Formats: sequence, C-alpha cells, structure tokens
Amino acid sequence: MYLAIALVIVAAAVLGWWLWRSNARKQEEERRAAAPGPVDPFADADTDVLRGDPRRLKAADLVELYGKTLAVRGSLRLSEGDYHWSEHFLDTGTGVRRWLSVEADPDLEVVLWEEVAGSDLQPGPRELSHEGVSYRSDEKGTARYTSEATTGLAPTGTVKYHDYAGPDGQKLSFERFGEDGKWELAKGLTLDRNQITIYHQSEA
Repeated sequence: MYLAIALVIVAAAVLGWWLWRSNARKQEEERRAAAPGPVDPFADADTDVLRGDPRRLKAADLVELYGKTLAVRGSLRLSEGDYHWSEHFLDTGTGVRRWLSVEADPDLEVVLWEEVAGSDLQPGPRELSHEGVSYRSDEKGTARYTSEATTGLAPTGTVKYHDYAGPDGQKLSFERFGEDGKWELAKGLTLDRNQITIYHQSEA
C-alpha cells in the first residue's frame, strides 16, 4: 500500500514538473515571438508616417515639393544584378514635368531630375562641366526596366546610364534607352527627406 502511495506521489511530482517545464517553454517562445527584431538605428519611421515613404511611390500618388504638387503619372522599376531602384514621372498638369529617382544603397537617396535639352555633352570623360559646375564620373552600367502606367517608354527594355556627381548634392545623368536610342541628359538635385511630402492614394 505504501509503495502504491509513493508511486502516486512520484508520478504527481513528475507530472507537475513536466507541466511547469512545458508552461515555461511556452512563455519563453511567446516572449521571443513578441520581442522586436533587429532595427536600423538610422531608420526614419517617423518621417515615413508624417511625410510618406518614397520607396512606396506609384502612379496616382501625389508629391509636394517646393510649394508645388505633382502627380506620379508612371514609374520605372529598374534592376541591375541584385540592385533595384525606381524612377517616377511627375507632372503638375500645367507643363511642369520632372523625374524623381529613389534608391537605397543602403541609405535612402531621393533625387529630383530635370531634362536638359540641346546640350552637346556626351558621357565618357572622368570630369564634365555644365553651367559652370564641375562633375566627376560616379557610376555607369546597363539596367533592365519595367514600365508602369505612363512613362513614354515600352513596357520593358534596357537602359544604359552614366551618372556624374557634383558639389552640394548636384548630379548629371546620361541615359540611353534601347540599342538605337540617343543619350538623354538630365541634371539632378539630391533632396532631404524634409523637403518632400508624399500623399499615398492607396495602401494596396
């Protein structure tokens, strides 16, 4: 009889210990699941909430900068190897048209571009001068693109580019779409996040 009682006591103790371990393991798993993952200390989540996220720009979104509101009419999604970036066609509807490039490498860089017409400049030299500003060769290559909505380009294709960097965030960019295209020149200015506000028209 005493042996049976002892066995019951031991079994109860083992069961209690097993339940305690299971509960402790479950609580630890829940704690780990609830704990936030690694966070970039330089990420600007507040700016994304207050001013919109340039990385989510797409057709129909609105961009406010320098006191003007421009609509995104279309976008180019570009890739070269594992690197991806976007270029967005902006229009006020009153004749002001610009392009906005958005890339993260790893920090976010937003550049406002304006077409330069009638220039004889050609890419290739290590340094170029335009309107009294000196630019140095920065990067070049060939990327594939996919066009969304209105961009004036084929749905898919390739683009050669040669970018030049100047002082104070100024840039020059040469682009040639397709094998038979001509070089197109644009001058750009790197924007601070607080210079641009984005109104996303859809969260889809």
